[in-house]
Amino acid sequence: MNHPAAPADTLRAALAGLLDGLPPRQAAAAVERLIASYRGATPTHAPILRDRADVVAYAAYRMPATFEAVHAALEALAEAAPEWVPASHIDVGGGTGAATWAVSATWPAERSVTVLDWAEPALALGREIAAANPALRDVRWQRSRIGSALSIESTDLVTISYVLNELAEADRATLVDTAASAAQAVVIVEPGTPDGYTRLIEARQRLIAAGFRIAAPCPHSAACPIVPGTDWCHFSTRVSRSSLHRQIKGGSLAYEDEKFAYVAATRFPATPEPSRVVRKPQIRKGQVLLDLCETDPALTRTTVTKRHGDLYKAARDAAWGAPWPPADDA
Repeated sequence: MNHPAAPADTLRAALAGLLDGLPPRQAAAAVERLIASYRGATPTHAPILRDRADVVAYAAYRMPATFEAVHAALEALAEAAPEWVPASHIDVGGGTGAATWAVSATWPAERSVTVLDWAEPALALGREIAAANPALRDVRWQRSRIGSALSIESTDLVTISYVLNELAEADRATLVDTAASAAQAVVIVEPGTPDGYTRLIEARQRLIAAGFRIAAPCPHSAACPIVPGTDWCHFSTRVSRSSLHRQIKGGSLAYEDEKFAYVAATRFPATPEPSRVVRKPQIRKGQVLLDLCETDPALTRTTVTKRHGDLYKAARDAAWGAPWPPADDA
């Protein structure tokens, strides 16, 4: 019996097919020119993605990583609210639609989907790629300025991924407030950098002020226990590297790790995890050190040793970003 390919595999195949007609040197040059700022601030000047070659190169380079980061955030939301399935989705600043692919991978059911973005070449390519995914063939690709004048229709889910870094502070605040007024759930993903975390915490605070509760990654809806300027909360997900990735970055590894920060917030009941691993576990002889964010809220370090039996085995397998303790031991 033949089974349909997973969305991630289908996406990679679609992107590889697009690159077949683009000279490798041209693709690499486009990515190197665009990598510092994708789309720019929803502009009064011409979009930074100038033509199809630009968009193909950048989509092949960035879509897989964006997909994996957003998918990780959505999976955490699905675990916190297992009975909820969004019937409608608006992807703000979605470009070529990586977040729509992530939503379809998390909840395979059909739904109404709209992608809003300023760059027409990105929307056109997103529509072309989506033809490979039956769940995305009826997506509405709409050109919109992503800023203070943006209007969002009422919807179950709004995703905003790698967008806040492109906006001025006032526009970021307005966008988050607009999403909060329209959606039952909002998922925001930013780069896993100190600046990305700062933007995310600002958005998190606005969502809470608008009446949302935090479903993930935080075990609570209180203020983040990290002292500003001392650290930042972020996570990591593994991404398969294409030949274009290897050409741009050098080296021969078949993967790279995408660092990202995220928040998933809801207006409906959700059950956050009791605690979450917020750093890569440190495995030492006979013990595992786990840095946890807990319900209190508080940041703690827990040492799990061989004396803990099965819990020790679980700690050795624990992943950065995973809930703790495992469900069977909670």
